[in-house]
Amino acid sequence: MSKNHRGSGIRSLPAHGRGTCAICGKEDIKVLWEKEINGQTVKVCKFCNAKLKNEARVEARKAKPAEAPAEEAPAEAAE
Repeated sequence: MSKNHRGSGIRSLPAHGRGTCAICGKEDIKVLWEKEINGQTVKVCKFCNAKLKNEARVEARKAKPAEAPAEEAPAEAAE
């Protein structure tokens, strides 16, 4: 199959979507993801986007309380 339309969405962007990442500072890298950081919307590269997603996932996991011990307590009270 041909791949004629690959990347056609970023051809209309200035510099074909390339620029400087607001987080890591890499230059001439694709900055296609908009993230809100400290109240400002900035464009970041895919590596920093993945890092921010992973940090958010870890924070959500830490905030989730452990529910397993709570399920065992009513079973003991029934006896």
